Parts: sequence; structure tokens; C-alpha cells
Amino acid sequence: MARRFHSAEAFAAQLKGGVVAIGNFDGVHRGHQAVLARATEISQSAGVSSVVLSFEPHPRTVFRPDQPVFRLTPAPMKAMILGQLGFDAIVEQTFDKAFSSQSAEEFVTGILCGRLGVHHVVTGYDFHFGKGREGNPEYLMRAGVRHGFGVTLVEQFQNENAEVVSSSRIRDALAGGDVVEANSLLGYRYAVSSQVLHGKKLGRTLGYPTANMALPPETGLMPGIYAVRFRRADGTVYDGVASFGRRPTVAEDGAELLLETYLFDFSGDLYGEDCTVSFVSRLRGEEKFDGLDELVAQMKTDEAEARAVLGSLQPLSPLDAMLTFGSAG
Repeated sequence: MARRFHSAEAFAAQLKGGVVAIGNFDGVHRGHQAVLARATEISQSAGVSSVVLSFEPHPRTVFRPDQPVFRLTPAPMKAMILGQLGFDAIVEQTFDKAFSSQSAEEFVTGILCGRLGVHHVVTGYDFHFGKGREGNPEYLMRAGVRHGFGVTLVEQFQNENAEVVSSSRIRDALAGGDVVEANSLLGYRYAVSSQVLHGKKLGRTLGYPTANMALPPETGLMPGIYAVRFRRADGTVYDGVASFGRRPTVAEDGAELLLETYLFDFSGDLYGEDCTVSFVSRLRGEEKFDGLDELVAQMKTDEAEARAVLGSLQPLSPLDAMLTFGSAG
């Protein structure tokens, strides 16, 4: 598990002098993983710590507060994934108007050299920093020469179809209900984590008790019915079928979005647990049925289809093996 520091000022002295990967890394997708893998390779070769320097909240949210970003990996999820990728620590540097007004040189001398004592920086080929984005890759390379740290710039990552992998493409895929495409770009199944809440317990009376989770309002996943993997806090994994939406058959118009997961072959109490749902495929859209009998009949069909999809599931990567299967692969 990567250690989390909520500012560079709080960074642990014993971790200074490491290799620092810099970026937002929202989604920690395959393109990000190329940058991150290079950082861990260099840190292992040099025998120093591996650190991610990221920014919270997402900079776009600071500059456009009326348009909150659909975060693919909120900070706790991102830290967990980075730990699985072998990082020792993540610095979640507070990003606000004051921080954004720093010059590029202040960022280099104050954060990289002063607080982190950086040995080597790894970042994407298009990284910009400092007020007005004055710091570019060339500036960073020159700063490394001046201050005595190495710099590695990782070229743009493309998938097998020579397509650029980006967080925005993944958000678009999820908004369109294409979780298979999103998962291919991520390199693991898209997942959300939240606390299981008490609901109206209607599912229990229908023979389909569900674990209910409230997701952030800016979540851009298309409503619908999904085949999922459900992972408890202790690492136990269950197959399931999940509904994400407003429950048009049983809820009033305008009800809040809710994620409701029916776990196969499970009985027990999950209330208050922080659990993770990994999305494997979208089965259908939300529908409003004429009555509960029709709804239950469709739920039985959904369960059968989800069991068929999940029965032969294979990991997409070692990271996916941990997230979706609860194992090291």
C-alpha cells in the first residue's frame, strides 16, 4: 500500500531522494502505466524510493468549479492502484489558485528539490507546469541539469490499434455505456468504491437483496444494468449484477442515482463496509416496468446473462487480477 501524503510539506524525510512520477494520472490507464512503469524501473535500478506527485482536487475543477470532473479514480482508489503498481508513496499536492500561481522555478526549487529532494523525474512528453504553463518539457530538462536531477520524458502511448489512450476517451466510453472499450483502455475493469448504505430493502422482499452505494453526482457512467465483480474490504470477491440509475419502476421521478448490486450466492450483512464494484459489461439500459412481477422476471433474465458473462472471465492484467479477482494473478 502506497503511503499517502496530502501535501509535499508533509512528505516523509526517509523517502526523499527518490524517483518522482508527476501527473494527474486520473484513471491510471495504460498510457499512465507506461510512465509509471518507467519510474519504478529507474527507482529499482537506483535503489531509491518511488513516488507519485499528483494534484488534488483535479486542476480542471479549480479553474471550472461549475463543471466538476468525472473522476475515474478518486484519490483513495488512485492511491490503492499505485500501491499495487509498486509505488512507495503518493503526494496529493493541494491544487488551488495560490498553487497555480507559482512560477515554474518555484515549483522546481520548492517542491521537487526542497520538499521531495528528487533524484529523478519521470513524466509525460507534454507535461506543463507553473503559472501560465511556462514550464514545459525543455524547461524541466534544463532545470534537471541546473539542480542535479535526472529527467525522463515518456512518449505518447498508443494501443494495439495505434489509438491514443486518454482519460477523456475513457470517460466518453463509460458515458456511452461501452465498459468493454473503457476497460481495454484502462487495462483493468473500471471500478468504483463506496460504503454500503441502508436502503428501502425492497430488493430483499423480491428475492434480490442488494448492496446499495451512492456515487459522486458527477459520475458519468451511463445508467443501466451491468455484470460486475464485487469485492469486500477483506478481499473476498463475488459475481453479481448491478443496476446503476434512478430505479424508474419503484422510485419517484427525479430520484438520485444509486448503484445497487445483487451478489450471487451470498447471504450476510454488508452495511457500513467500504466495498469495490468492477464493471465487466453492460447488459441493458434502465427500463420502467408495469409492475413488480415483470421487474422480477427481467431480473432473473439479467442474473442468468450476468452469470454466463462472468463464468469464463479472465484477468486483463496483473492489476486487473487484483482489482477484479482479488488475487495476485
